[in-house]
Amino acid sequence: MTSYGQFCAIARAHEALGGRWTLLVLRELLMGSRRFNDIRRGIPRISRTMLSERLAALVAAGAVARSEGAHGPEYAPTEAGRELIDLLGAMAAWGQRWLPRHAEAEDLDVEPLLVDMQRRVRHAALPKAPIVLRFEIDGRRPPRFLLLKPGEASLCTQNPGFPEPLAIRSPLSALVAWWRGDVDFAGARRLGLAIEGSRTLARAFPGWFERYLFAHIEKAAS
Repeated sequence: MTSYGQFCAIARAHEALGGRWTLLVLRELLMGSRRFNDIRRGIPRISRTMLSERLAALVAAGAVARSEGAHGPEYAPTEAGRELIDLLGAMAAWGQRWLPRHAEAEDLDVEPLLVDMQRRVRHAALPKAPIVLRFEIDGRRPPRFLLLKPGEASLCTQNPGFPEPLAIRSPLSALVAWWRGDVDFAGARRLGLAIEGSRTLARAFPGWFERYLFAHIEKAAS
């Protein structure tokens, strides 16, 4: 990247962190992803080459440490990287407050949404017996599955062999609108989100998750 040629710390930090995808890579690391493929699941449109380049740049900048794990390279934020959580939080709050939110008109991927749901399970609220949630989003095939049991939440491409009492069938925009805090759960149902299966579990479903970290931030008045 060409230098801005400025002494200013904003310019220098932007040289290190301002490349396309860089802050999303940091987001994934700060949310707990450590391995290459796990990071990429949260950013499905980044190419493998670009992700490798961004990780290498963050390591060179001192924001990320690379180590050899039992199953290959692992990445973790350094002290310098962890300090960036306030920057990312401020950007997220600004985006929630000031950017338009019209999920039905946005070009969205389902994978980052389901990954975030996996991360934000309220384990204490789950049924004691393991269950699997089937997600059929926009009628896409194959469906995705979320295994829920105390202490574990796993996103799967196949049911790993547990009971499947609920199916969540929804336009992606409706599920996003609820998760992001654009509408409440009743509003998401009006937008087309449907849960089929046990009525008791269907009523409990919204309480199994802490919604998106910034869902509580309201939109600025028009």
